[in-house]
Amino acid sequence: MPTTMPATASPALPPSPGAVTAVPAAGNAAAIAHFAARLTFETDVSDVAADLASGAGNIVVIDSRSAESWRQGHIAGAVHLPTGEIAARAALVVPAGATVVTYCWGPGCNGATRAALEFAKLGHPVKEMLGGFEYWAREGFPVETSAGLSRREIDPLTAPVSGVSCAC
Repeated sequence: MPTTMPATASPALPPSPGAVTAVPAAGNAAAIAHFAARLTFETDVSDVAADLASGAGNIVVIDSRSAESWRQGHIAGAVHLPTGEIAARAALVVPAGATVVTYCWGPGCNGATRAALEFAKLGHPVKEMLGGFEYWAREGFPVETSAGLSRREIDPLTAPVSGVSCAC
């Protein structure tokens, strides 16, 4: 028959930092500056879809991928402009005063970042669309190919399956 040892009280030790808190969070002023700055550089697929659907925002969505990638599928209403062609063709496809939104394949690709840099060098207001084409398709927004428009089933790991905006 096993015997149980009585619990003994040990002195309270201060909690040791975990992986998250080993480096303390930034102070409030620094956090506000950081997160506000990120929003000036980035947007997400839901906000882009809402602006495209409503015609609001005076945006031009730029797909910076290859011609093969574009043919495989792209955001309906986007303009195909591979990064290497931006300097030569931007003035032809971006109206004065429009904000450029760049995208590439997805979070594992920095093509949209490279494209955004090129537009910034030309003096255009620009934002990178987080999630890229991958999250656009996964959230069930319209994808265009030579066969027409289609929509994938909404991935429940990326958006509410009801189709209602997450309203984050």
